[in-house]
Amino acid sequence: MTSQQPPFAVEKSLDKWPLQIQGEIVSVEGTDSVACRLLEMGILEGEPIRILGYAPLGDPMEIRLRDFQLSLRLSEAQRVTVRPAPLPVD
Repeated sequence: MTSQQPPFAVEKSLDKWPLQIQGEIVSVEGTDSVACRLLEMGILEGEPIRILGYAPLGDPMEIRLRDFQLSLRLSEAQRVTVRPAPLPVD
């Protein structure tokens, strides 16, 4: 019998990440002004991130990053790669 990994067990772009599942930022793609703005907003490698919800028509999405909330367009979220967050060590 083979076991399947949960759908959030691999790296994905943020726009494909499941709701309410803690992730960790791996990278932000690009070198243009949008990528720079994402980095300036604190979307940095190693930061924990969680999708809180979507606008009624699906765009933008609301994320939790550190102790604040941000809204991102899905086109911006496509540039952010996320992986499952490591479990906290007690």
